[in-house]
Amino acid sequence: MTRSVVAFVGSLVADALAMPVHWYYDREALRRDYGLVEGYQAPRNPHPGSILWRSRYEAPNEACDILREQAQWWGQRDIHYHQFLLAGENTLNFRLATALFQQVQEAGGYDPARWLDHYVTLMLQPGWHRDTYVEEYHRGFFQRYARGTPPLDCGISDEHIGGLAQVPALVAALTGEPHEQVRRVVQSHVALTHRHEGVLKAADTLVRLLLALEAGVPLREAIRTEAADWLSPTKAEKWQSQPDEVIVGQRYSTACYIAEAMPASLYLAWKYHDDVMAGIIANTMVGGDNCHRGAVVGSLLAAANGVPEPWRQGLQARMVPQATVGA
Repeated sequence: MTRSVVAFVGSLVADALAMPVHWYYDREALRRDYGLVEGYQAPRNPHPGSILWRSRYEAPNEACDILREQAQWWGQRDIHYHQFLLAGENTLNFRLATALFQQVQEAGGYDPARWLDHYVTLMLQPGWHRDTYVEEYHRGFFQRYARGTPPLDCGISDEHIGGLAQVPALVAALTGEPHEQVRRVVQSHVALTHRHEGVLKAADTLVRLLLALEAGVPLREAIRTEAADWLSPTKAEKWQSQPDEVIVGQRYSTACYIAEAMPASLYLAWKYHDDVMAGIIANTMVGGDNCHRGAVVGSLLAAANGVPEPWRQGLQARMVPQATVGA
């Protein structure tokens, strides 16, 4: 099995581990409610930091109702974003990543129109994902789609790291393709929903890192050569003796905006370059948008070190061919 496929599985692991404590910005509350998260847990209400009550989505018409049975929870306080998911289950963006991987594998290649048709079908299928929260880019896409905008033109300028959730899956599905082709396809795919310069730049950085790891380049060397414009290796060396909560929390925000979420992710990958379990747990425990940082942290650490057996077996994702789940 290729390192790129292991990297994809690593991204699923990092998302599933972080899922119950996703968007906890109060790290004391995170530890009080869940303790040290080193194994899969189910989410629980109340979520004391949830801002779901401030989120809004009015479906323009019934054909574009992507909330359906979950709409009743929007506007309420303390509701967990992923309240109905099981331990080891993936959040919406990573379920879509799994669907993308499967489609590209089965079709023998990537086609944006084919993917968008599948994306729309899945998002409108009642009960397909059971996530209460859907990110801003989904809402923006379907608001445009409801107005009759062609799917290829429905993307918005979303600047969140959630735009990287499908990158490891697509790189894995395209294993064996020329590197420049992989980079072009990923840029095209991410731009379908995230037409933001920073997200597209981060996506290309992640692709280049994954391709370097696939070729056997050590993780720190790959970051030094492919991602120094996001993270200074010199600073990372100086910082690694400090608590993670200081670097990801004070030097870099724990929030979802790509300008700080990407270097925060790379820092954790740098620090824990040879310890996949410690790195994915650290990403979980610093809170904030830990699920989507997991696309970077989980994929890079897994590509470099593999994925521990208990974490592989505990994943609820069963759309990934079983042959891909072994290290």
